[in-house]
Amino acid sequence: MSALLPDDTGPGGDGSQVGGKRKGRAKVRHTVAKVVTATLVVIALVTGLTVTFLYRHYNSNLDAEDLSKAIGTQSAADKRKWPAPSGPINILVMGSDNRDAPGDHVDNLTGIGQRSDTTILLHLSADRSRAYGVSIPRDSMVSRPACLDNNGKPISSPATDMWNNAFNIGGPACTIRQFIALTHVPVTHWIVVDFAGFKSMVDALGGVTVCLPHEVNDPIGHITLPAGTHTFTGTQALDYVRERHDLGNGSDIGRMKRQQAFIASMAHKALSANMLAKPFSMLKFLDAATKSIHLDEGIGSLAKIAGLGYKFRHIGLDKIQFVTTPWETDPSDPNRVVWAPEAKTLWDDIRLDKPLPRSLLSGSVNAHQIPGVTKHPHNGKQEQQAAADNLANGLCA
Repeated sequence: MSALLPDDTGPGGDGSQVGGKRKGRAKVRHTVAKVVTATLVVIALVTGLTVTFLYRHYNSNLDAEDLSKAIGTQSAADKRKWPAPSGPINILVMGSDNRDAPGDHVDNLTGIGQRSDTTILLHLSADRSRAYGVSIPRDSMVSRPACLDNNGKPISSPATDMWNNAFNIGGPACTIRQFIALTHVPVTHWIVVDFAGFKSMVDALGGVTVCLPHEVNDPIGHITLPAGTHTFTGTQALDYVRERHDLGNGSDIGRMKRQQAFIASMAHKALSANMLAKPFSMLKFLDAATKSIHLDEGIGSLAKIAGLGYKFRHIGLDKIQFVTTPWETDPSDPNRVVWAPEAKTLWDDIRLDKPLPRSLLSGSVNAHQIPGVTKHPHNGKQEQQAAADNLANGLCA
Protein backbone atom coordinates (compact mmCIF):
# COMPACT_ATOMS: atom_id res chain seq x y z
CA MET A 1 0.00 0.00 0.00
CA SER A 2 2.99 2.34 0.48
CA ALA A 3 3.10 2.94 -3.26
CA LEU A 4 -0.47 4.26 -3.24
CA LEU A 5 -0.91 5.91 0.19
CA PRO A 6 0.88 9.20 1.05
CA ASP A 7 3.16 9.63 4.06
CA ASP A 8 1.13 11.15 6.97
CA THR A 9 4.10 13.04 8.49
CA GLY A 10 4.87 16.67 7.80
CA PRO A 11 2.84 19.74 6.91
CA GLY A 12 0.51 20.41 4.00
CA GLY A 13 0.94 17.78 1.35
CA ASP A 14 2.59 15.37 3.80
CA GLY A 15 -0.66 14.74 5.63
CA SER A 16 -0.81 17.72 8.01
CA GLN A 17 -3.90 19.86 8.27
CA VAL A 18 -4.01 23.00 6.12
CA GLY A 19 -7.02 25.25 6.63
CA GLY A 20 -8.61 22.60 8.80
CA LYS A 21 -8.65 19.94 6.00
CA ARG A 22 -6.54 16.91 5.32
CA LYS A 23 -5.24 16.48 1.74
CA GLY A 24 -4.11 12.83 1.85
CA ARG A 25 -7.52 11.18 1.25
CA ALA A 26 -8.14 13.28 -1.85
CA LYS A 27 -4.90 12.00 -3.29
CA VAL A 28 -5.91 8.45 -2.47
CA ARG A 29 -9.16 8.90 -4.37
CA HIS A 30 -7.39 10.54 -7.31
CA THR A 31 -4.74 7.84 -7.47
CA VAL A 32 -7.26 4.98 -7.26
CA ALA A 33 -9.37 6.69 -9.93
CA LYS A 34 -6.33 6.83 -12.21
CA VAL A 35 -5.61 3.14 -11.61
CA VAL A 36 -9.22 2.16 -12.34
CA THR A 37 -9.28 4.37 -15.43
CA ALA A 38 -6.02 2.91 -16.70
CA THR A 39 -7.35 -0.61 -16.11
CA LEU A 40 -10.54 0.14 -18.04
CA VAL A 41 -8.49 1.56 -20.89
CA VAL A 42 -6.38 -1.60 -21.00
CA ILE A 43 -9.51 -3.80 -20.96
CA ALA A 44 -11.05 -1.70 -23.72
CA LEU A 45 -7.90 -1.98 -25.81
CA VAL A 46 -7.67 -5.75 -25.30
CA THR A 47 -11.37 -6.19 -26.07
CA GLY A 48 -11.05 -4.00 -29.14
CA LEU A 49 -8.04 -5.95 -30.34
CA THR A 50 -9.91 -9.22 -29.75
CA VAL A 51 -12.91 -8.02 -31.73
CA THR A 52 -10.62 -6.79 -34.50
CA PHE A 53 -8.79 -10.13 -34.55
CA LEU A 54 -12.04 -12.13 -34.67
CA TYR A 55 -13.43 -9.92 -37.41
CA ARG A 56 -10.30 -10.29 -39.51
CA HIS A 57 -10.15 -14.02 -38.84
CA TYR A 58 -13.74 -14.76 -39.84
CA ASN A 59 -13.66 -12.23 -42.65
CA SER A 60 -10.60 -13.97 -44.10
CA ASN A 61 -12.55 -17.25 -44.11
CA LEU A 62 -14.94 -15.84 -46.70
CA ASP A 63 -14.39 -16.75 -50.35
CA ALA A 64 -15.84 -13.87 -52.38
CA GLU A 65 -15.73 -13.59 -56.16
CA ASP A 66 -16.94 -11.20 -58.86
CA LEU A 67 -18.79 -13.21 -61.54
CA SER A 68 -20.51 -10.25 -63.21
CA LYS A 69 -18.71 -10.74 -66.54
CA ALA A 70 -19.50 -14.46 -66.68
CA ILE A 71 -23.12 -13.89 -65.65
CA GLY A 72 -23.67 -11.09 -68.17
CA THR A 73 -26.18 -8.27 -68.25
CA GLN A 74 -29.55 -8.89 -66.67
CA SER A 75 -32.53 -7.96 -68.82
CA ALA A 76 -33.82 -4.40 -68.93
CA ALA A 77 -37.21 -5.62 -67.71
CA ASP A 78 -35.58 -6.40 -64.36
CA LYS A 79 -34.47 -2.82 -63.75
CA ARG A 80 -37.75 -1.74 -62.20
CA LYS A 81 -37.44 1.20 -59.81
CA TRP A 82 -38.60 0.48 -56.27
CA PRO A 83 -39.58 2.96 -53.57
CA ALA A 84 -36.90 3.93 -51.06
CA PRO A 85 -35.12 2.67 -49.10
CA SER A 86 -34.67 -0.44 -51.22
CA GLY A 87 -36.35 -3.04 -53.38
CA PRO A 88 -36.73 -6.81 -53.09
CA ILE A 89 -33.66 -8.96 -52.63
CA ASN A 90 -33.17 -12.24 -54.50
CA ILE A 91 -30.38 -14.54 -53.33
CA LEU A 92 -29.68 -17.68 -55.33
CA VAL A 93 -28.36 -20.35 -52.96
CA MET A 94 -26.60 -23.39 -54.42
CA GLY A 95 -25.49 -26.43 -52.46
CA SER A 96 -22.11 -27.71 -53.61
CA ASP A 97 -20.71 -31.23 -53.35
CA ASN A 98 -17.12 -31.98 -54.28
CA ARG A 99 -17.23 -35.73 -54.78
CA ASP A 100 -13.51 -35.99 -54.12
CA ALA A 101 -13.50 -33.98 -50.87
CA PRO A 102 -13.72 -35.72 -47.48
CA GLY A 103 -17.32 -35.90 -46.31
CA ASP A 104 -18.72 -34.76 -49.63
CA HIS A 105 -19.43 -38.11 -51.27
CA VAL A 106 -23.06 -37.91 -52.37
CA ASP A 107 -24.94 -41.01 -53.52
CA ASN A 108 -21.64 -42.91 -53.25
CA LEU A 109 -20.22 -41.08 -56.29
CA THR A 110 -16.57 -40.08 -56.54
CA GLY A 111 -14.15 -38.81 -59.14
CA ILE A 112 -16.62 -36.57 -60.98
CA GLY A 113 -15.71 -33.21 -59.51
CA GLN A 114 -18.00 -30.54 -58.10
CA ARG A 115 -21.77 -30.82 -58.46
CA SER A 116 -24.85 -29.11 -57.10
CA ASP A 117 -27.95 -31.03 -56.08
CA THR A 118 -29.66 -28.10 -54.37
CA THR A 119 -30.80 -24.74 -55.76
CA ILE A 120 -33.01 -22.41 -53.73
CA LEU A 121 -33.98 -18.82 -54.48
CA LEU A 122 -34.37 -16.81 -51.27
CA HIS A 123 -36.68 -13.86 -51.96
CA LEU A 124 -36.98 -11.01 -49.45
CA SER A 125 -39.90 -8.69 -50.17
CA ALA A 126 -39.35 -4.96 -50.68
CA ASP A 127 -41.38 -4.10 -47.56
CA ARG A 128 -39.38 -6.69 -45.55
CA SER A 129 -42.58 -8.39 -44.38
CA ARG A 130 -42.10 -11.86 -45.91
CA ALA A 131 -39.49 -14.21 -47.31
CA TYR A 132 -39.84 -17.16 -49.68
CA GLY A 133 -37.43 -19.98 -50.30
CA VAL A 134 -38.20 -21.49 -53.72
CA SER A 135 -36.61 -24.86 -54.47
CA ILE A 136 -35.84 -25.86 -58.06
CA PRO A 137 -35.82 -29.61 -58.81
CA ARG A 138 -32.36 -30.66 -59.93
CA ASP A 139 -33.98 -33.15 -62.37
CA SER A 140 -35.86 -30.36 -64.19
CA MET A 141 -35.35 -30.54 -67.96
CA VAL A 142 -34.77 -26.99 -69.18
CA SER A 143 -33.34 -25.01 -72.06
CA ARG A 144 -29.99 -23.85 -70.73
CA PRO A 145 -28.49 -20.71 -72.29
CA ALA A 146 -24.93 -20.59 -73.60
CA CYS A 147 -22.35 -20.04 -70.87
CA LEU A 148 -18.71 -20.60 -69.98
CA ASP A 149 -17.38 -23.90 -68.69
CA ASN A 150 -15.18 -24.18 -65.60
CA ASN A 151 -12.14 -23.39 -67.74
CA GLY A 152 -13.70 -20.26 -69.25
CA LYS A 153 -14.43 -21.89 -72.61
CA PRO A 154 -17.77 -20.95 -74.26
CA ILE A 155 -20.40 -23.71 -74.36
CA SER A 156 -23.37 -23.46 -76.70
CA SER A 157 -26.96 -23.82 -75.59
CA PRO A 158 -28.38 -27.37 -75.82
CA ALA A 159 -31.98 -28.09 -76.79
CA THR A 160 -32.69 -29.40 -73.27
CA ASP A 161 -30.54 -30.27 -70.32
CA MET A 162 -30.98 -31.23 -66.69
CA TRP A 163 -31.02 -28.23 -64.36
CA ASN A 164 -27.99 -29.14 -62.25
CA ASN A 165 -25.74 -29.75 -65.26
CA ALA A 166 -25.28 -25.97 -65.49
CA PHE A 167 -23.37 -26.01 -62.21
CA ASN A 168 -21.45 -29.12 -63.22
CA ILE A 169 -20.04 -27.52 -66.36
CA GLY A 170 -19.85 -23.84 -65.43
CA GLY A 171 -20.28 -23.45 -61.67
CA PRO A 172 -22.44 -20.74 -60.09
CA ALA A 173 -22.16 -18.28 -63.01
CA CYS A 174 -23.70 -20.75 -65.46
CA THR A 175 -26.46 -21.64 -63.00
CA ILE A 176 -27.26 -17.96 -62.45
CA ARG A 177 -27.39 -17.32 -66.21
CA GLN A 178 -29.75 -20.26 -66.55
CA PHE A 179 -31.96 -19.07 -63.71
CA ILE A 180 -32.28 -15.52 -65.07
CA ALA A 181 -32.97 -16.73 -68.62
CA LEU A 182 -35.76 -19.08 -67.51
CA THR A 183 -37.45 -17.01 -64.79
CA HIS A 184 -36.63 -13.36 -65.73
CA VAL A 185 -36.08 -12.81 -62.00
CA PRO A 186 -33.01 -10.66 -61.23
CA VAL A 187 -30.37 -12.14 -58.93
CA THR A 188 -29.19 -9.64 -56.32
CA HIS A 189 -26.69 -11.94 -54.64
CA TRP A 190 -25.53 -15.55 -54.85
CA ILE A 191 -24.12 -18.00 -52.32
CA VAL A 192 -22.63 -21.48 -52.75
CA VAL A 193 -22.76 -23.59 -49.57
CA ASP A 194 -20.32 -26.47 -49.21
CA PHE A 195 -22.00 -29.53 -47.71
CA ALA A 196 -18.91 -30.61 -45.79
CA GLY A 197 -18.92 -27.32 -43.87
CA PHE A 198 -22.68 -27.65 -43.46
CA LYS A 199 -22.02 -30.41 -40.91
CA SER A 200 -19.99 -28.05 -38.75
CA MET A 201 -22.77 -25.45 -38.79
CA VAL A 202 -25.26 -28.04 -37.53
CA ASP A 203 -22.90 -29.15 -34.77
CA ALA A 204 -22.32 -25.53 -33.76
CA LEU A 205 -26.06 -25.22 -33.17
CA GLY A 206 -26.00 -28.27 -30.93
CA GLY A 207 -27.81 -30.32 -33.58
CA VAL A 208 -31.06 -29.78 -35.48
CA THR A 209 -34.34 -31.58 -34.80
CA VAL A 210 -36.10 -33.56 -37.54
CA CYS A 211 -38.78 -36.22 -37.63
CA LEU A 212 -38.74 -39.44 -39.67
CA PRO A 213 -41.95 -41.43 -40.12
CA HIS A 214 -39.99 -44.70 -40.26
CA GLU A 215 -36.41 -45.90 -39.96
CA VAL A 216 -34.01 -45.53 -42.86
CA ASN A 217 -31.80 -48.39 -43.99
CA ASP A 218 -30.30 -47.34 -47.30
CA PRO A 219 -27.70 -49.83 -48.63
CA ILE A 220 -26.96 -47.62 -51.67
CA GLY A 221 -26.02 -44.48 -49.78
CA HIS A 222 -24.94 -46.44 -46.69
CA ILE A 223 -27.31 -44.38 -44.54
CA THR A 224 -29.01 -45.70 -41.41
CA LEU A 225 -31.32 -43.40 -39.45
CA PRO A 226 -33.79 -44.18 -36.65
CA ALA A 227 -37.51 -43.46 -36.87
CA GLY A 228 -39.11 -40.72 -34.78
CA THR A 229 -38.15 -37.21 -33.72
CA HIS A 230 -34.43 -36.76 -33.16
CA THR A 231 -31.84 -34.04 -32.82
CA PHE A 232 -29.32 -34.94 -35.49
CA THR A 233 -25.61 -34.17 -35.39
CA GLY A 234 -23.89 -32.70 -38.44
CA THR A 235 -23.05 -36.08 -39.98
CA GLN A 236 -26.57 -37.44 -39.39
CA ALA A 237 -28.06 -34.22 -40.76
CA LEU A 238 -25.97 -34.47 -43.92
CA ASP A 239 -27.15 -38.05 -44.42
CA TYR A 240 -30.72 -36.92 -43.91
CA VAL A 241 -30.75 -34.06 -46.43
CA ARG A 242 -29.09 -36.31 -49.04
CA GLU A 243 -31.19 -39.43 -48.51
CA ARG A 244 -33.52 -40.29 -51.40
CA HIS A 245 -33.48 -44.08 -51.75
CA ASP A 246 -35.32 -45.22 -48.63
CA LEU A 247 -37.51 -42.27 -47.63
CA GLY A 248 -40.78 -41.30 -49.28
CA ASN A 249 -41.13 -42.41 -52.90
CA GLY A 250 -37.39 -42.25 -53.60
CA SER A 251 -37.63 -39.18 -55.84
CA ASP A 252 -35.57 -36.02 -55.73
CA ILE A 253 -38.81 -34.09 -55.09
CA GLY A 254 -39.19 -35.84 -51.76
CA ARG A 255 -35.58 -35.14 -50.84
CA MET A 256 -36.09 -31.49 -51.75
CA LYS A 257 -39.12 -31.31 -49.44
CA ARG A 258 -37.07 -32.75 -46.60
CA GLN A 259 -34.30 -30.25 -47.28
CA GLN A 260 -36.85 -27.45 -46.95
CA ALA A 261 -38.08 -28.86 -43.63
CA PHE A 262 -34.52 -29.21 -42.37
CA ILE A 263 -33.55 -25.64 -43.32
CA ALA A 264 -36.75 -24.41 -41.64
CA SER A 265 -35.89 -26.37 -38.50
CA MET A 266 -32.31 -25.05 -38.61
CA ALA A 267 -33.59 -21.44 -38.82
CA HIS A 268 -36.06 -22.17 -36.02
CA LYS A 269 -33.27 -23.52 -33.80
CA ALA A 270 -30.89 -20.64 -34.51
CA LEU A 271 -33.47 -17.92 -33.85
CA SER A 272 -35.32 -19.60 -30.99
CA ALA A 273 -32.12 -20.47 -29.13
CA ASN A 274 -31.08 -16.80 -29.03
CA MET A 275 -27.57 -17.55 -30.24
CA LEU A 276 -26.43 -14.00 -29.55
CA ALA A 277 -26.73 -14.80 -25.84
CA LYS A 278 -24.29 -17.70 -26.28
CA PRO A 279 -21.00 -16.21 -27.48
CA PHE A 280 -19.12 -19.53 -27.74
CA SER A 281 -21.86 -21.15 -29.85
CA MET A 282 -22.17 -18.02 -31.97
CA LEU A 283 -18.42 -17.87 -32.69
CA LYS A 284 -18.33 -21.60 -33.44
CA PHE A 285 -21.25 -21.25 -35.85
CA LEU A 286 -19.72 -18.15 -37.42
CA ASP A 287 -16.41 -19.92 -37.99
CA ALA A 288 -18.14 -22.91 -39.62
CA ALA A 289 -20.41 -20.74 -41.75
CA THR A 290 -17.69 -18.44 -43.06
CA LYS A 291 -15.54 -21.44 -44.02
CA SER A 292 -18.43 -23.08 -45.86
CA ILE A 293 -19.62 -20.42 -48.30
CA HIS A 294 -18.48 -18.99 -51.61
CA LEU A 295 -20.35 -15.80 -52.42
CA ASP A 296 -20.48 -12.66 -54.54
CA GLU A 297 -18.48 -9.56 -53.65
CA GLY A 298 -21.65 -7.60 -52.94
CA ILE A 299 -21.97 -9.52 -49.64
CA GLY A 300 -18.36 -10.65 -49.44
CA SER A 301 -17.57 -9.37 -45.94
CA LEU A 302 -18.94 -9.89 -42.44
CA ALA A 303 -20.12 -6.28 -42.35
CA LYS A 304 -22.08 -6.72 -45.58
CA ILE A 305 -23.55 -10.04 -44.44
CA ALA A 306 -24.58 -8.44 -41.16
CA GLY A 307 -26.21 -5.60 -43.08
CA LEU A 308 -28.12 -8.11 -45.18
CA GLY A 309 -29.20 -10.05 -42.10
CA TYR A 310 -30.39 -6.83 -40.47
CA LYS A 311 -32.95 -6.47 -43.25
CA PHE A 312 -34.57 -9.73 -42.14
CA ARG A 313 -34.98 -8.63 -38.53
CA HIS A 314 -38.74 -7.98 -38.59
CA ILE A 315 -39.73 -11.17 -40.42
CA GLY A 316 -41.28 -13.75 -38.10
CA LEU A 317 -40.60 -17.46 -38.42
CA ASP A 318 -44.08 -18.01 -39.82
CA LYS A 319 -43.32 -15.53 -42.62
CA ILE A 320 -40.33 -17.54 -43.90
CA GLN A 321 -42.00 -20.03 -46.25
CA PHE A 322 -40.45 -22.70 -48.45
CA VAL A 323 -42.15 -23.79 -51.66
CA THR A 324 -41.24 -25.89 -54.69
CA THR A 325 -41.31 -24.82 -58.32
CA PRO A 326 -44.52 -26.35 -59.78
CA TRP A 327 -43.56 -29.39 -61.82
CA GLU A 328 -44.94 -32.35 -63.70
CA THR A 329 -43.44 -35.55 -65.05
CA ASP A 330 -41.46 -35.18 -68.25
CA PRO A 331 -43.52 -36.89 -71.00
CA SER A 332 -40.34 -38.21 -72.61
CA ASP A 333 -38.70 -39.52 -69.42
CA PRO A 334 -40.54 -40.63 -66.27
CA ASN A 335 -37.35 -40.10 -64.24
CA ARG A 336 -37.23 -36.37 -65.09
CA VAL A 337 -39.59 -33.43 -64.56
CA VAL A 338 -40.55 -30.28 -66.44
CA TRP A 339 -41.92 -27.06 -64.99
CA ALA A 340 -45.72 -26.92 -64.90
CA PRO A 341 -47.61 -23.93 -66.37
CA GLU A 342 -48.11 -22.61 -62.81
CA ALA A 343 -44.36 -22.01 -62.60
CA LYS A 344 -44.76 -18.91 -64.76
CA THR A 345 -47.19 -17.46 -62.21
CA LEU A 346 -44.73 -18.21 -59.43
CA TRP A 347 -41.78 -16.50 -61.10
CA ASP A 348 -43.87 -13.54 -62.30
CA ASP A 349 -45.10 -12.95 -58.74
CA ILE A 350 -41.55 -13.19 -57.38
CA ARG A 351 -40.25 -10.81 -60.05
CA LEU A 352 -43.03 -8.30 -59.33
CA ASP A 353 -42.68 -8.84 -55.57
CA LYS A 354 -46.28 -9.95 -55.08
CA PRO A 355 -47.42 -12.22 -52.22
CA LEU A 356 -47.73 -15.76 -53.54
CA PRO A 357 -51.32 -17.02 -53.90
CA ARG A 358 -52.68 -19.70 -51.60
CA SER A 359 -52.59 -22.23 -54.44
CA LEU A 360 -48.80 -21.93 -54.71
CA LEU A 361 -48.31 -21.94 -50.94
CA SER A 362 -50.31 -25.16 -50.51
CA GLY A 363 -48.07 -27.68 -48.81
CA SER A 364 -45.37 -25.09 -48.07
CA VAL A 365 -43.07 -25.43 -45.07
CA ASN A 366 -42.33 -22.49 -42.78
CA ALA A 367 -39.75 -21.97 -40.07
CA HIS A 368 -42.48 -21.80 -37.41
CA GLN A 369 -44.34 -25.00 -38.24
CA ILE A 370 -42.00 -27.91 -39.00
CA PRO A 371 -43.58 -31.32 -39.75
CA GLY A 372 -43.29 -33.63 -36.76
CA VAL A 373 -41.12 -31.17 -34.80
CA THR A 374 -43.47 -28.35 -33.82
CA LYS A 375 -46.91 -29.71 -33.04
CA HIS A 376 -49.87 -28.04 -34.70
CA PRO A 377 -53.37 -29.51 -35.06
CA HIS A 378 -54.56 -30.49 -38.54
CA ASN A 379 -58.12 -29.22 -38.61
CA GLY A 380 -59.04 -28.51 -42.21
CA LYS A 381 -58.91 -30.59 -45.39
CA GLN A 382 -55.91 -28.61 -46.63
CA GLU A 383 -53.96 -29.35 -43.44
CA GLN A 384 -54.92 -33.04 -43.66
CA GLN A 385 -53.74 -33.15 -47.26
CA ALA A 386 -50.48 -31.46 -46.26
CA ALA A 387 -49.96 -34.13 -43.58
CA ALA A 388 -50.55 -36.87 -46.16
CA ASP A 389 -48.10 -35.20 -48.56
CA ASN A 390 -45.51 -35.00 -45.79
CA LEU A 391 -45.75 -38.72 -45.16
CA ALA A 392 -45.44 -39.39 -48.89
CA ASN A 393 -42.25 -37.32 -48.94
CA GLY A 394 -40.69 -39.05 -45.94
CA LEU A 395 -41.67 -36.43 -43.33
CA CYS A 396 -43.75 -36.89 -40.21
CA ALA A 397 -47.33 -35.65 -40.43
